[in-house]
Amino acid sequence: MEEQSLSKRYVSFVDQLISTGLGAGLSPIAPGTVGTLLGLIIYFIPGFDKIYVILPAIVVFFLWGSYSADKAEKVYGHDPSRVVIDEVVAMWISVLFLPQRLFIAAVAFLIFRLLDIFKPYPASYFDKKNGGLMIMLDDVVCAVYTNLILQLVLVLAR
Repeated sequence: MEEQSLSKRYVSFVDQLISTGLGAGLSPIAPGTVGTLLGLIIYFIPGFDKIYVILPAIVVFFLWGSYSADKAEKVYGHDPSRVVIDEVVAMWISVLFLPQRLFIAAVAFLIFRLLDIFKPYPASYFDKKNGGLMIMLDDVVCAVYTNLILQLVLVLAR
Protein backbone atom coordinates (compact mmCIF):
# COMPACT_ATOMS: atom_id res chain seq x y z
CA MET A 1 0.00 0.00 0.00
CA GLU A 2 2.81 2.42 0.86
CA GLU A 3 4.49 1.74 -2.49
CA GLN A 4 1.31 2.64 -4.37
CA SER A 5 0.81 5.93 -2.50
CA LEU A 6 4.51 6.78 -2.97
CA SER A 7 4.23 6.25 -6.75
CA LYS A 8 1.31 8.71 -6.82
CA ARG A 9 3.49 11.39 -5.21
CA TYR A 10 6.67 10.80 -7.18
CA VAL A 11 7.58 11.37 -10.82
CA SER A 12 10.89 9.84 -11.92
CA PHE A 13 13.63 12.02 -13.37
CA VAL A 14 13.09 10.55 -16.85
CA ASP A 15 9.32 11.11 -16.70
CA GLN A 16 9.93 14.68 -15.48
CA LEU A 17 12.38 15.24 -18.35
CA ILE A 18 9.93 13.94 -20.96
CA SER A 19 6.73 15.46 -19.58
CA THR A 20 8.31 18.91 -19.11
CA GLY A 21 9.86 18.88 -22.58
CA LEU A 22 13.46 18.81 -21.34
CA GLY A 23 12.49 21.36 -18.68
CA ALA A 24 10.72 23.83 -21.00
CA GLY A 25 7.55 23.32 -18.96
CA LEU A 26 9.29 24.70 -15.89
CA SER A 27 9.36 28.17 -17.46
CA PRO A 28 7.69 30.65 -15.08
CA ILE A 29 6.19 32.47 -18.07
CA ALA A 30 3.97 30.77 -20.69
CA PRO A 31 5.29 27.19 -20.36
CA GLY A 32 2.99 25.94 -23.13
CA THR A 33 4.35 28.51 -25.54
CA VAL A 34 7.92 27.67 -24.51
CA GLY A 35 7.17 23.97 -25.10
CA THR A 36 5.75 24.76 -28.53
CA LEU A 37 8.85 26.79 -29.32
CA LEU A 38 11.02 23.83 -28.27
CA GLY A 39 9.11 21.64 -30.72
CA LEU A 40 9.76 24.20 -33.45
CA ILE A 41 13.49 24.40 -32.62
CA ILE A 42 13.81 20.62 -32.75
CA TYR A 43 11.96 20.63 -36.08
CA PHE A 44 14.69 22.81 -37.56
CA ILE A 45 17.50 20.42 -36.59
CA PRO A 46 18.89 19.39 -39.99
CA GLY A 47 17.19 16.21 -41.19
CA PHE A 48 14.49 16.16 -38.51
CA ASP A 49 11.83 17.07 -41.09
CA LYS A 50 12.55 13.87 -43.05
CA ILE A 51 9.48 11.62 -42.83
CA TYR A 52 11.56 8.68 -41.56
CA VAL A 53 12.72 10.85 -38.63
CA ILE A 54 9.76 13.04 -37.72
CA LEU A 55 7.04 10.38 -38.01
CA PRO A 56 8.71 7.88 -35.63
CA ALA A 57 9.52 10.80 -33.29
CA ILE A 58 5.83 11.76 -33.22
CA VAL A 59 4.75 8.18 -32.46
CA VAL A 60 7.43 7.51 -29.84
CA PHE A 61 6.99 10.81 -28.00
CA PHE A 62 3.20 10.65 -28.23
CA LEU A 63 3.27 7.27 -26.47
CA TRP A 64 6.05 8.14 -24.03
CA GLY A 65 4.51 11.56 -23.45
CA SER A 66 1.13 10.01 -22.65
CA TYR A 67 2.78 7.78 -20.06
CA SER A 68 4.89 10.56 -18.52
CA ALA A 69 2.05 13.08 -18.56
CA ASP A 70 -0.14 10.55 -16.77
CA LYS A 71 2.50 10.17 -14.04
CA ALA A 72 2.85 13.95 -13.72
CA GLU A 73 -0.91 14.50 -13.58
CA LYS A 74 -1.20 12.12 -10.62
CA VAL A 75 1.29 14.26 -8.71
CA TYR A 76 0.58 17.81 -9.91
CA GLY A 77 -3.15 17.67 -10.69
CA HIS A 78 -5.28 17.87 -13.84
CA ASP A 79 -3.29 18.76 -16.98
CA PRO A 80 -0.48 20.58 -15.12
CA SER A 81 1.08 23.55 -16.93
CA ARG A 82 4.54 22.02 -16.48
CA VAL A 83 3.57 19.17 -18.84
CA VAL A 84 4.47 20.45 -22.32
CA ILE A 85 5.43 17.28 -24.20
CA ASP A 86 1.98 17.57 -25.75
CA GLU A 87 2.91 20.96 -27.23
CA VAL A 88 6.25 19.62 -28.49
CA VAL A 89 4.63 16.70 -30.32
CA ALA A 90 1.77 18.89 -31.52
CA MET A 91 4.19 21.32 -33.14
CA TRP A 92 5.72 18.45 -35.10
CA ILE A 93 2.25 17.36 -36.25
CA SER A 94 1.40 20.96 -37.16
CA VAL A 95 4.28 21.08 -39.67
CA LEU A 96 4.18 17.46 -40.84
CA PHE A 97 4.24 17.12 -44.67
CA LEU A 98 4.66 20.89 -45.08
CA PRO A 99 7.68 22.55 -46.69
CA GLN A 100 10.31 23.31 -44.06
CA ARG A 101 10.25 27.10 -44.31
CA LEU A 102 10.59 29.54 -41.43
CA PHE A 103 7.52 31.53 -42.50
CA ILE A 104 5.32 28.43 -42.73
CA ALA A 105 6.60 27.17 -39.37
CA ALA A 106 5.98 30.56 -37.75
CA VAL A 107 2.41 30.65 -39.09
CA ALA A 108 1.90 27.06 -37.87
CA PHE A 109 3.18 28.13 -34.45
CA LEU A 110 0.70 31.02 -34.26
CA ILE A 111 -2.29 29.03 -35.54
CA PHE A 112 -1.54 26.15 -33.19
CA ARG A 113 -1.18 28.44 -30.15
CA LEU A 114 -4.52 30.12 -30.97
CA LEU A 115 -6.29 26.79 -31.42
CA ASP A 116 -4.67 25.44 -28.25
CA ILE A 117 -6.07 28.40 -26.32
CA PHE A 118 -9.58 28.20 -27.79
CA LYS A 119 -9.71 24.37 -27.98
CA PRO A 120 -12.18 23.69 -30.81
CA TYR A 121 -14.13 20.45 -30.53
CA PRO A 122 -13.09 17.68 -29.94
CA ALA A 123 -10.01 19.24 -28.28
CA SER A 124 -12.30 20.78 -25.65
CA TYR A 125 -13.73 17.35 -24.91
CA PHE A 126 -10.31 15.77 -24.37
CA ASP A 127 -9.16 18.78 -22.32
CA LYS A 128 -11.85 18.10 -19.71
CA LYS A 129 -10.82 14.47 -19.24
CA ASN A 130 -8.11 13.09 -16.98
CA GLY A 131 -5.05 11.10 -17.92
CA GLY A 132 -1.92 11.46 -19.97
CA LEU A 133 -3.56 10.27 -23.17
CA MET A 134 -6.18 13.03 -22.90
CA ILE A 135 -3.46 15.63 -22.21
CA MET A 136 -1.80 14.58 -25.46
CA LEU A 137 -4.99 14.24 -27.53
CA ASP A 138 -6.34 17.75 -26.99
CA ASP A 139 -3.16 19.22 -28.49
CA VAL A 140 -2.99 16.61 -31.24
CA VAL A 141 -6.46 17.68 -32.39
CA CYS A 142 -5.35 21.33 -32.50
CA ALA A 143 -2.22 20.30 -34.38
CA VAL A 144 -4.19 18.33 -36.97
CA TYR A 145 -6.47 21.35 -37.48
CA THR A 146 -3.39 23.57 -37.84
CA ASN A 147 -1.86 21.25 -40.40
CA LEU A 148 -5.08 20.96 -42.41
CA ILE A 149 -5.51 24.76 -42.48
CA LEU A 150 -1.96 25.22 -43.76
CA GLN A 151 -2.28 22.40 -46.31
CA LEU A 152 -5.44 24.06 -47.63
CA VAL A 153 -3.82 27.51 -47.77
CA LEU A 154 -0.84 26.11 -49.68
CA VAL A 155 -3.09 24.33 -52.18
CA LEU A 156 -5.21 27.46 -52.71
CA ALA A 157 -2.09 29.63 -53.06
CA ARG A 158 -0.86 27.64 -56.09
